[in-house]
Amino acid sequence: MKGERILLTGASGFVGRHLLHDLITRGYQVRTAGRGTAPAIPGIEHAAIGDLGAPIDWQPLLDGVNHVVHSAGLAHADGGIPEERYQQVNAQATLALARAAQAAGIRRFVFLSSIRAQSGPISGKPLSEADTPAPTDAYGRSKLAAERGLAGLDLDWVALRPVLVYGPGVKANMAALLKLARLPVPLPLGGLAAKRSLLAIENLTDAVGFALTQACPTRRSYIVSDPEPLSVADMLAAMRAGLGRGPGLIPIPSALLALAARLAGRSAAYERLANGLVASPAALIKAGWRPPAETKTALARLAASRADVG
Repeated sequence: MKGERILLTGASGFVGRHLLHDLITRGYQVRTAGRGTAPAIPGIEHAAIGDLGAPIDWQPLLDGVNHVVHSAGLAHADGGIPEERYQQVNAQATLALARAAQAAGIRRFVFLSSIRAQSGPISGKPLSEADTPAPTDAYGRSKLAAERGLAGLDLDWVALRPVLVYGPGVKANMAALLKLARLPVPLPLGGLAAKRSLLAIENLTDAVGFALTQACPTRRSYIVSDPEPLSVADMLAAMRAGLGRGPGLIPIPSALLALAARLAGRSAAYERLANGLVASPAALIKAGWRPPAETKTALARLAASRADVG
């Protein structure tokens, strides 16, 4: 590991920033590539590559590189982005980089896919890699297309399918939940009991670190999640515990919450809160991965840190 060089894409994003620091801590030399400016870390090589969907000459960036961690891509959004754009950036660009990596003799290619390559935003049963993938949107289909393209290459690859990630700098749904937890008032969400899998950012970076080792079986996809799924009520209680407060949750009947959400035009958001998605990391754990962070502790630490804006 010491002295090995990694090409990391997407280092300016929420996940990518944490990956960069973790890889450096593990002793890797890191070269970053992305649309943004160079990370403000001494000794880090950075290459501006422009739009991932445009043709890119990857060969100079792979010179002297041992492994690739590809975390760049077009993030999930609710509507407005054509399917062909997702395919162009998340599938075709990934495979262009992977083919260049194959030609350059790269030893390990780690692709940050998504649980949405396997499922929609909710699931009535626990998910495992043995299930037939059934993505429900353009984002998920593009990630699955990239995974299937990797399977056709002569390359040691690992695709990681993270569930909802949380940690310092998180945005979107988890940031909104964190703001709710910090409100100094009781919340009418105590009745939301459906379990959801989450993923601490330190567990994700550790999974990437494991995927880069010889101990990790390659040429397959792995779900990555914290081992213990939680309900929304459990998440809020853990966050408030980090603030030194009690849960402060009122068990309002779900029918009333659904009605209120519908009247407020937030039915889709409520459905995601009220329904579960449990995805098991058993395959990755069986391979030897040991997640370092416990979910409730990590949520409490995040709430206490107030480092949620990135």
